[in-house]
Amino acid sequence: MDKDINLTAQKIIRCLNEFRKLNKHKSNDCGLTHSEIMVLFYIRNHIEEYKEGIKTSELSNKLNVASPTVTQQINSLEAKGLVDRNIDKKDRRAVRINLTEKGEKLLKKASKELRDSISGLVNYLGEEKSNQLAELLLETYNYFSKKNREND
Repeated sequence: MDKDINLTAQKIIRCLNEFRKLNKHKSNDCGLTHSEIMVLFYIRNHIEEYKEGIKTSELSNKLNVASPTVTQQINSLEAKGLVDRNIDKKDRRAVRINLTEKGEKLLKKASKELRDSISGLVNYLGEEKSNQLAELLLETYNYFSKKNREND
């Protein structure tokens, strides 16, 4: 029994590694890395929470990424005109990051690409397998989320 579990675990690890390699540092049609798009999505999805923009430190905490990594991504996104930085009105030492209009447009395009890609997967797998996949992914997320809380 343990041997079967070990083989299954190895198969899952191999599959996850293949997924990771599939898009590693690859730009999509938007010309951004996956990480840059994730930063933009996070900023947009938390506009209500951070009405005046988000600080780099808050962004790195929320994304569970080191501040220097987020800073590099923000520098790249700013150079492309997708985000801008503004001095915090309450704390002049702090800088707030917001999406630009160009950033909003790019996210709309990226959202459409993602929807189209996932729709293609659903068509490829069929409705039943797609629902099974969604359920398994949610269970997987719940397992690792619980495990992370236990380790904190």
